[in-house]
Amino acid sequence: MRLSALLPLLALVTAAPPPAAKSPGEIVAAAPASAWRAVDPDNLLLMELANGGHVAIELAPAFAPAHVANIRALVHGRWFDGNAVVRVQDDYVVQWGGADEKKPLPAGVSAHLPAEYERPREGLAIRPLGFRDAYAVLVGHADGWPVASDGKSAWLPHCYGMVGVGRDMPPDTGTGAELYTVIGQAPRHLDRNITVVGRIVDGMEALTALPRGTGDLGFYTDPAQRLAITRARIASDVPEAERPRYQVMRSDAPAFASYVDARANRRDAFFVKPAGAVDLCNAPVPTRRAP
Repeated sequence: MRLSALLPLLALVTAAPPPAAKSPGEIVAAAPASAWRAVDPDNLLLMELANGGHVAIELAPAFAPAHVANIRALVHGRWFDGNAVVRVQDDYVVQWGGADEKKPLPAGVSAHLPAEYERPREGLAIRPLGFRDAYAVLVGHADGWPVASDGKSAWLPHCYGMVGVGRDMPPDTGTGAELYTVIGQAPRHLDRNITVVGRIVDGMEALTALPRGTGDLGFYTDPAQRLAITRARIASDVPEAERPRYQVMRSDAPAFASYVDARANRRDAFFVKPAGAVDLCNAPVPTRRAP
């Protein structure tokens, strides 16, 4: 056989192996600046805890405008300052606010709000997740938020780290004076039954590591167990030089599509067989401190 005939075969033998598949984390780390959007400081709630912990929450006025307005008024009225974490239920939620039931609501806070459990689907550019969901006809992401929809309405799901409004029995819808975040398996049965107002973008560990409450539903039975909230502020009220800045991955960015595909089909070195599917709460939108 002539050497010229062997050259194509030699090229196949000596060709470099295909590049290793990237993990979701590697895709996020390599995402360009254009793949990220800034969290609006008007929608960023900052909490300082007595144990030195800090929690940053992105609010979602596009889904719950009345409740978010109430939360801003509560913060400006210093409702949360000196309040406390009152409930830590294992694999469920951490809840704060309402430690002093006799404390009056600040001026400008409405005691009766509409049930903002869902909003019209119209106007939301949802990027479909591409996999079926047990709780909604369509799930995906819009403007960096996880979203579920029945075609006519849309809502924020109860995924890990999402923040909801505590309420009493219907028709009460909650004021925002009591908030909670999901710390366990996503309780999606709560979707469209409670107002979801945002998500934690930083400091989740300050809440998940707290001792579990021993009372019913994880409430602390001894007030001394409660972790005090030292101060709560809206980031736009913080001097710009002191203001923390966060970014959320844009759900319309090519890097986000690659990230979701990698969450559903792990091809990096550890994995033997890709799952070929992912649920909405197992494809959390990446967030980070602004570089």
